[in-house]
Amino acid sequence: MKNQDFKSPLHKMVCTSDTDLWNDSCSIQELTYAIEHGAAGATSNPIIAGEVLQKEMHLWQDRIKEIIAQMPAATEDEVTWKVVEEISVKASELLLPVFEREQGRKGRLSIQTDPRFYRDADRIVRQALHFDSLAPNIIVKIPVTKAGVAAIEEATYRGVSINATVCFSVPQSLAVAEAVERGLTRREQDGKNITRMGPVCTIMVGRLDDWLKVIANRKDIVTEPQYPEWAGVAAMKKAYGIYKQKGYRLRLLSAATRNHMHWSEFIGGDVVVTLTHEWQKRFNASDVPVIPRMDTPVDSKIVDALYGKFAEFRRSYDEDGMAIDEFDDYGPNVRTLRQFIDGYHALVGTIRDLMLPNPDV
Repeated sequence: MKNQDFKSPLHKMVCTSDTDLWNDSCSIQELTYAIEHGAAGATSNPIIAGEVLQKEMHLWQDRIKEIIAQMPAATEDEVTWKVVEEISVKASELLLPVFEREQGRKGRLSIQTDPRFYRDADRIVRQALHFDSLAPNIIVKIPVTKAGVAAIEEATYRGVSINATVCFSVPQSLAVAEAVERGLTRREQDGKNITRMGPVCTIMVGRLDDWLKVIANRKDIVTEPQYPEWAGVAAMKKAYGIYKQKGYRLRLLSAATRNHMHWSEFIGGDVVVTLTHEWQKRFNASDVPVIPRMDTPVDSKIVDALYGKFAEFRRSYDEDGMAIDEFDDYGPNVRTLRQFIDGYHALVGTIRDLMLPNPDV
């Protein structure tokens, strides 16, 4: 393909490298734009679903009222999850052509399990199996907590393609890879098919950067101001090298973009970069060269400085920096789970306003 045929820098990336683009939203309008620029997947969580309703309530209000009428005894939670499922399935339809073309490896729509289940592997697995039944190209997001790692193995064994989320570190990403491998191996040993499964492990690179900045302020750590911006990139690149070395049968996915390095530094890798609509437009209007950088290591001076000054970076960067039992107390996990749970409650509030309109407004 000639340069003039590329619609955008992101389109050039997906056409000239192994790096895929996902849309960090299940908004129909935003996903349509992303697919036009080469996107091969999309994602959702309670916060994203709430944002979709804020942006596209005109597309959903009548249907939500129908759901409420059709489920006269349903709780607010039951109606909320029904709405989330329909929003997700509707978006998944746009990705079906990619899913069929890529034989299941790409073209999936993520649905996140209830973040309140982060301590309960059985509940996570049951919900994952239900979500998996909604459409052929669903991928299910499971948090990388202690219970989540167990759920990832079992859901994989049961044939669910998983997207590990609430993950920020090398040790978490390795625990996910090992759990997926155990699930796939068990499935193969039982003669079950794995050819159309497409698991991924997200590293929320920007949230690791955010956490180091919190630690710097909390502990009065002084470092070069740009160095914490490289923490997530360093973790992603280290995990990628280990994944390639060990031949794990899942891909890494970067999320939580905070700067262009959370896109540009991963170009050329056999990975996924998931971007919000706003970041996609920004990058598509940028002059950042679209060249392979995934195999270019982060400057050792930066890594050494982060490693020397931040115990939390060592914990996140070393392969054995955390045991699985420590994941639930890990700062970025706690912060993100709390945000996702708060986002879920906000989404329920939006549904409540349609079920019980406030008479005082």
